[in-house]
Amino acid sequence: MKGDKEHWTRVADQWIAWARSPAHDAFWVYRQGLTRFIGKGSGRALEVGCGEGRVARDLKALGYRVTVTDVVAEMVEAARQASSADDYAVAGVDDLPFDDGSFDLVMAYNVLMYVDDVPAAIREIRRVMKPGGTLFISLVHPFRDRGRFAGEAADAPFVLDGSYFGRERFDGEEERDGLTMHFAGWPQPLEDYVSVLEDAGLAITALREPIPDRVDSDLLRKWARVPLFLWLKARILA
Repeated sequence: MKGDKEHWTRVADQWIAWARSPAHDAFWVYRQGLTRFIGKGSGRALEVGCGEGRVARDLKALGYRVTVTDVVAEMVEAARQASSADDYAVAGVDDLPFDDGSFDLVMAYNVLMYVDDVPAAIREIRRVMKPGGTLFISLVHPFRDRGRFAGEAADAPFVLDGSYFGRERFDGEEERDGLTMHFAGWPQPLEDYVSVLEDAGLAITALREPIPDRVDSDLLRKWARVPLFLWLKARILA
């Protein structure tokens, strides 16, 4: 997790500002669908890579007792200041400070694309899941990460850059309305994620390629044509 920690420590202030502005991050126009997919519940939930805590706050509202972790202390403090969870810990997803079988639900929201060693992360997540517990994963859709729209119009074609297959480093900045966010990570094909889950003894029980909650701009009309996110639920195999 060293490389991930160094990057996200550098951009923590950027991310906290970006994530808290509904005009800058797509989370806010998928939020209703996300909470429906998670569903109301109870018991203990863990969010790994919590960032500033927006998903954790929704987990609390859905009825869970929530613990959050992030490898960056500034992120955890931002989540704490926003009363995002019930418990907080600074920890990487590959080294969680919890006993085996501690959590009914584990949330990995848009974090696995930024992890150097995804198999180690999934093994550690599985370790802290209760038997019968659920892992929820959100990813920037692996297909989206390998392409781009060829123009600004709502019907602009989506163009694949290079190959969909393989694991390649992504490093780039987005600027919007005075805010800048530097993203860097390791996109990989869907098959690679599924293989990691399978190897860890986890089975996918549900999959969604969501469209935005509202479609009222050319940008959102694009994402109603091509999936921006991929959501998975998985459980421990018997």
